[in-house]
Amino acid sequence: MTKQRKAVALISGGLDSLLAVKLIQEQGIYVEGINFFTGFCVEGHTHAIRDNGKAKPKRNNALWAAEQLGIKLHIIDVIDEYKDVLINPKHGYGTNMNPCLDCKIFMINKAKIWMVENDFDFIITGEVIGQRPMSQTKYKMPIIAKQSGADDLLVRPMCAKNLPATLPEREGWINRELLGDVTGRSRKPQFEMADKFGFEDFAQPAGGCCFLTDKFYSAKLVDLWQAHGHKEYELDDIMLLKVGRHIRPAPHFKIIVSREEGEGRFLQGYKKEFISVDSSSHKGPLTLIDGTPTSEDLELVARIVARYGQGRTAETVTVTLTEKTGEKRDLTVQPFDDDAQLAAWQV
Repeated sequence: MTKQRKAVALISGGLDSLLAVKLIQEQGIYVEGINFFTGFCVEGHTHAIRDNGKAKPKRNNALWAAEQLGIKLHIIDVIDEYKDVLINPKHGYGTNMNPCLDCKIFMINKAKIWMVENDFDFIITGEVIGQRPMSQTKYKMPIIAKQSGADDLLVRPMCAKNLPATLPEREGWINRELLGDVTGRSRKPQFEMADKFGFEDFAQPAGGCCFLTDKFYSAKLVDLWQAHGHKEYELDDIMLLKVGRHIRPAPHFKIIVSREEGEGRFLQGYKKEFISVDSSSHKGPLTLIDGTPTSEDLELVARIVARYGQGRTAETVTVTLTEKTGEKRDLTVQPFDDDAQLAAWQV
């Protein structure tokens, strides 16, 4: 009897990986998915925290895509291992703090290890030639295959016809003619393919699924490293960068101001780790202070918190400062009124 071939797919939750798996499933291959959690993933975090966009489904698109495909998904925590990829990328960063080429090599290497340990035959990704300038070009794709150790067991179904035949194609495990030839950044071929396969609901492309590609998040990360004097980080450090308005009035401290109720609820969980500030006389945002502020700094923070609350036009606003120990004290201040200075301090 012919052996049932098995493939492991990298599932980001985007349309490309969804379609890549479907193309392989259509050829009778058994597929399971892997999603690597680095801590910088967009999925399943801010979408669930924020109240904005309540009408949109609050879902992890990787899990949702696996459900649409009818495959098992393994979510693997690589937070600690990923630190070296981010801090010391062999191939450097992209436009922002995104080490895309090193990241792809790292993840496919991890998938290769998983493939061997679980007796699977090859690896699938949703990569498309020309879609990502740092990692998805015809020149860089062979680098990923070689340096990850996957070599020609790495199949890119979406653009396979534009690449050399892989071992699964040469051995007849899959039919090359039934794979794709998509290139470039246009999404039209993917939308047409989705329609063909009957996928009516899928994650819309919006700059990828990683916060490191976002210039605002990257600026906050660089600021964090500069403030700490080193590039090491903990999960809480990078999670907090995803939430709130970050303002650094001085090198030795910054504040994180919630922008809406969902973010405020999330920041409540950190009140034992930071000095926190609430507006008590008027409704306002919860604010955390990261660093070692002086008494003068605390008064400035109180004024900024007053500026972002409903008392911004009042003569005075009373705020409550809560120490990490739980000790509280009130400050009555005039709201900060220099918006240009606030903009300059914003990270």
